[in-house]
Amino acid sequence: MRPVPVDELAAGVREGSRQAVARAITLLESRREDHREQSRTLLAALADRTGGAVRVGITGVPGAGKSTFIDALGVRLVERGHRVAVVAVDPSSRRTGGSILGDRTRMAALAASDGAFVRPSPAGRQLGGVARATRESMLVLEAAGYDVVVVETVGVGQNEVAVSEMVDTFLLLTLARAGDQLQGIKRGILELADVIAVNKADGDGEVAARGAARDLAGALRLMMPGREVRRPPVLTCSALTGAGLDEVWRAVLDHRAHLEEAGSLETRRAQQQQDWMWAMVDAHLTDAVRDCAAVRGERTRIEGAVRTGELSAVEGAARILELFAADLRAGRAAGTPPA
Repeated sequence: MRPVPVDELAAGVREGSRQAVARAITLLESRREDHREQSRTLLAALADRTGGAVRVGITGVPGAGKSTFIDALGVRLVERGHRVAVVAVDPSSRRTGGSILGDRTRMAALAASDGAFVRPSPAGRQLGGVARATRESMLVLEAAGYDVVVVETVGVGQNEVAVSEMVDTFLLLTLARAGDQLQGIKRGILELADVIAVNKADGDGEVAARGAARDLAGALRLMMPGREVRRPPVLTCSALTGAGLDEVWRAVLDHRAHLEEAGSLETRRAQQQQDWMWAMVDAHLTDAVRDCAAVRGERTRIEGAVRTGELSAVEGAARILELFAADLRAGRAAGTPPA
C-alpha cells in the first residue's frame, strides 16, 4: 500500500471519494503497527462525521440468499435516494488465510451503482466471521456519506453475537424447506434477531415460506411470553421478485424508531463502544502473544507437542502464557518494551 498522508485520506473520505474510502478501509485492515497508528489518527479525524447511518446486520442459514437479498434491497434503496454501503465478510481459510471475496459478483447490480459501495472483507481469525476492521470500516463509510450501512456475516452461529453488538438492527434471513426450523436455527440467534424474514417466498415456495413464518412466529411467542415483550416481526419476502422487500425494510426502520422513542438507541451504541473497546484489547493481546519473541521461538515445538499428545491444549496454553509473562518481566527489568 502506497503511503498516503492521513489528513489527505481523511479529506478524500469526507468528500465521498470511492478511491479514498477503499484505501482507508485497506489501511484499517492492515495488521502493521505503523498502519494501526495511522488508522487511529484517521478515525479521530473522521469522528464528527460518524453515527448518522442506519446500521443493519444480516445473517442467515446457508442458502438463504443473503447476498441476493442485499443486492435487491440495496438497489431499491439507492433508487429512493439512499447511499448504501455493504461490508460483506467472507470466510477465511484457517490454513492459508485466503478467502473467496466473491460478494461483488453476487451483488453485481448494487456494486455497479454509483450510490453504493460493496466491500468484501476476509474474516481472518475473528470468531463469527466478523473481520477485525469491520466496525472501523463502518465509521469510514458513514463519514463518506453512506446513510445505510449493512454488515453481511458468514452464516448462522452463536458467535454472530459479535454482529448484533455493532449494529442497530439485526436481521435474520431464513427460508422454508431447511429442515425443522426450530432445530435448524439456534435459539440464541432467534433471541438476538430484531427482524426475521423468510426468503424465497415465490412460485411454488410461497406457501411453504408462509408456513415457516407462522411456525417461527409461534416459536417466538413461546420463547418470549407476555404482552409487554417486543417480539421480532416474522415476514416473508422474495429477493427474486422483490415481493415483501418494502415490508422488511419498513420493519427495520420501525425497530430503529422504537429504539429512538425509548431512548435506547444512544444507550445501545454507547454499550457497543464499550464492548468494542474490550474487543480491541482482546485482539491486541492475542497479537502481542503471537508476536512475542519468546513465544515465536517456542511456538512450533509447543504446537507439535500438543498435536502428538505430549502436551494437552491446557498445558500448551499455560506454557505460551508463561513465556509471554516472562518476556514482559524481562522487558520491565531492562526498561524496554518486550519484543
